[in-house]
Amino acid sequence: MALLVVLTSSLLVACMGSSSTTLDDQGASVSSFDWGLPDGIPLPVEPDDNPMTEAKFQLGRYLFYDTRLSANGDIACASCHHQEKAFTDGRQFPTGTWGDTHPRNAMSLGNTAWFATFNWARPDVTTLEEQIRGPLFNSSPIPEHGLTSSNLDGVLASIRTDSTYQALLVAAFPEAATDTEWDFDDHLIPALASFVRGLTSFDSDFDHYLQGDSSALSAAAKRGLALFASERLECTHCHLDNFTLTDNHMNRSWTYPTSNFHNTGAVYRFDEPNRGVYEVTGNSSHLGQFRTMSLRNIALTAPYSHDGSHATLEDILDTYSQGGKQGDYQVDGDLSPGFTLTSDEKADVLAFLCSLTDLTFISNPRYGNPWPDADGNPIGVASNAEADPAVNPQCQLSNP
Repeated sequence: MALLVVLTSSLLVACMGSSSTTLDDQGASVSSFDWGLPDGIPLPVEPDDNPMTEAKFQLGRYLFYDTRLSANGDIACASCHHQEKAFTDGRQFPTGTWGDTHPRNAMSLGNTAWFATFNWARPDVTTLEEQIRGPLFNSSPIPEHGLTSSNLDGVLASIRTDSTYQALLVAAFPEAATDTEWDFDDHLIPALASFVRGLTSFDSDFDHYLQGDSSALSAAAKRGLALFASERLECTHCHLDNFTLTDNHMNRSWTYPTSNFHNTGAVYRFDEPNRGVYEVTGNSSHLGQFRTMSLRNIALTAPYSHDGSHATLEDILDTYSQGGKQGDYQVDGDLSPGFTLTSDEKADVLAFLCSLTDLTFISNPRYGNPWPDADGNPIGVASNAEADPAVNPQCQLSNP
């Protein structure tokens, strides 16, 4: 544990640098929400205009699994974010309500309350509320839920006249108890954001190790952790070895780094529609920069990278070991120098990555589908991809 504590302290200082943003957190100070966090996990930031409540969390859970929030009544948030896959979908690219293919891999939703940004390549999207609005209403890069001015009234009418939602809305927004004009901006999106913000995952073997149980990690995983945190692999330059395992991180007690988008050499072309932060800024130095993802539950969230181009964790290690993918646009070796691992060392790193799996998170009924019918949803099935085994076979390791 001493090694981890020392490394964490030094890396936090190094990665924060001098560029940071101070947070106003009045919303958190008035929240009565029970986060249920283990010792050592700091409370997250809550927005001033949408502090957490249990009633909003529960309303958001019903909305998250409801296919009525789409133009064709066939897409729910849960269609691309399955609990058993740590709220990803197991596919390279998700599809929208009109059958269009999204160019980006579906993100995991665990521990988003501690994230500073929420989009693969949009540093300007800094709240969950704004991020959730995108899939519902945006047509670029594809119409996901496909909500527009032409179908919005029908969707809202279905929600407003549902007795289940009427009770949930009154509980979540008692100040509007007599309001029959519940809408997305003031009610549904804040509730969805509250549910997603409340999805916490802190019950992995790695968490028990951080909390003082030295036996929680195997010898192989401990060796893998040491390699992960070493200058030789440099994983922790972006995936900080703290509880978030990403530099895209903030909490109530400290400021956070504003640069959590990087070009690591994991892509070899910057053609549309995957050009990274450049798509927002037009700055050529931002080509190929994408957000650092948390590694929590990483064994459950294949395929990997913003474009889902890596099928396994071993593929990811191989890509980074060679300093990025080969090709005309490979990142300069000085920026992504690569490394060499023996087969045993690679197995150790994989053992550590597998120790980040939280089986409680993917089976917790609090986060599951609340609808009572056979399909778990009032109209249709919210999930349109078959479930895989709970633990990726790549974690069936024999390295002691």
